[in-house]
Amino acid sequence: MRKIAKRLFAGAALLLIITYFVPLWSISLEAPQYPEGIGLYIWVNKITGKNPHDLKNINGLNHYIGMKEIHPESIPELRVMPWILGFFVVSGLVGSIAFPQRFLSFWLALLILISVIGLVDFYVWEYDYGHDLNPKAAIKVPGMSYQPPLIGSKQLLNMRTSSWPHIGGWAILISISLAGFALFYDKKEITA
Repeated sequence: MRKIAKRLFAGAALLLIITYFVPLWSISLEAPQYPEGIGLYIWVNKITGKNPHDLKNINGLNHYIGMKEIHPESIPELRVMPWILGFFVVSGLVGSIAFPQRFLSFWLALLILISVIGLVDFYVWEYDYGHDLNPKAAIKVPGMSYQPPLIGSKQLLNMRTSSWPHIGGWAILISISLAGFALFYDKKEITA
């Protein structure tokens, strides 16, 4: 592998370290009763409110419409994700030094696959969260589900719900792009 491709590959792996210090995803709720908005941050290993009491407030609101409470400690993915990303950091750094282009191809394909699996898992969690409602809830709207969007914004009753990648999510996307560019550059150099 060419030196520039190795540096890009190492940079792609190092960029993933950011995900340990910033949220991966952000979900925001805006409503008349919360003019400043409330929201959640999904980190590699936890879920927090954007403000100190947001998670508690969201769980309180969800109770009235029959949604489950969010208990971050009960979400197994939050225990596994730090290890998965750690694997990509370490294997990417070692691979950028010691392994050929085929390893970069494998690493990139695996990172893309794990990222897609993560998004699908998040969608399934959101689907269950928004559709599996308590039939004894105080507020029932026939035919209404409360699934937040995977990406984008959606009106749910009087709440505007938005769901977007945060800095950590963008870091993963940039890491994939860097590794893809490293692979493209290295293949181009070999064929030139």
